[in-house]
Amino acid sequence: MKKPSIVLFLLLFLTACRSVHVQSDESLADTIPTRYAQNLTMVKFPGYTRVTLMNPWKSGQVLHEYLLADSLRFDSLRQSGAVGEATLVRVPLRRSVVFNTAHASLLGMLNVTDAIAGVADLKYMQLHDVHQRVSQGLIADCGNSMSPDVERIVELQADAVLLSPFENSGGYGRLEEIGMPIIECAEYMETSALGRAEWMLFYGLLYGCFDEANALFSQVESRYQELSQQARAAESHPSVITEKLTGSTWYVAGGRSSVGRLIADAGGTYAWASDEHSGSLPLTFEEVLDKAGEADVWLFNDLASESLTYERLESEYHGYSQLRPFREQNVWYVNSLRVPYFEEVSFRPDYLLADYVRILHPSLNLPGEMKYFTRVKE
Repeated sequence: MKKPSIVLFLLLFLTACRSVHVQSDESLADTIPTRYAQNLTMVKFPGYTRVTLMNPWKSGQVLHEYLLADSLRFDSLRQSGAVGEATLVRVPLRRSVVFNTAHASLLGMLNVTDAIAGVADLKYMQLHDVHQRVSQGLIADCGNSMSPDVERIVELQADAVLLSPFENSGGYGRLEEIGMPIIECAEYMETSALGRAEWMLFYGLLYGCFDEANALFSQVESRYQELSQQARAAESHPSVITEKLTGSTWYVAGGRSSVGRLIADAGGTYAWASDEHSGSLPLTFEEVLDKAGEADVWLFNDLASESLTYERLESEYHGYSQLRPFREQNVWYVNSLRVPYFEEVSFRPDYLLADYVRILHPSLNLPGEMKYFTRVKE
């Protein structure tokens, strides 16, 4: 009988060693606990972390899986062939391109703005530090997020691109061809405010500041829960209507959306609280008027260069005057051109909840001033 060759022997030996190594990794797995995020799982292994993002649009399916590896483990994972369909990312990220203003703002909160090499949609970012760094040539303007300057991104030699995925987007075009890891930031699809904010732990892993992210989230969670307990214990629970017409359609937040849940956490009553949708519901004005026209408070976002008045609001659509909060002048709005609303609320929902509590429960005399909302002028 012919003896196996030395090459075959070595091959079998190395394969066995690799199997033992993988089993050893699995036995040392340490899951990073999450309490609110439904679509995020993080498991630490020696030298790397496996992060699994579930698809928020297709129940039970994975949106993306990442292996976040330090420099010592990165090359061995890449050469082992054990990465599979996961995206291997060397961490911490030192140079990244950030498409979304909320993520750029979070990196500022975590004191890692230096890791931003480029941004998209710069004109929509109400972030002084980012604009200053762009003017100094420290951060590159990579154009529109829907059609970014791919050549510019390649020139930056960034470690990764952070962007927000959308349902049925059809992929990311040329960005997928340049070999740069794409981080799909899907926290906005979480159905609770704290669920969204908890994704900062993932971004902390990416940028090597997990402890800082964990400490910040603990602060956010504690403040949010404290505010909610106060609001829910209040004697009254005012009814709330949100948003306004966009063209001929009024997109109200579904009952399971983060906005719907935030109203409940603020001790408010919401006409669509029993609705099972986590996204928006496209309704006519008549449908909104019929179901929530007698609400106590009206809250919405507005993009305007001047202060909003009831006269101007009625000039936008005459039917608004039929709403009870309009008649009783209890309408509040956020001017997103003047305050960092979209920059902050994803990861600081405690800020937003505090505004809600101040509006719905003025008798609580919550310390501090309104951060985002302004009352419509007479």
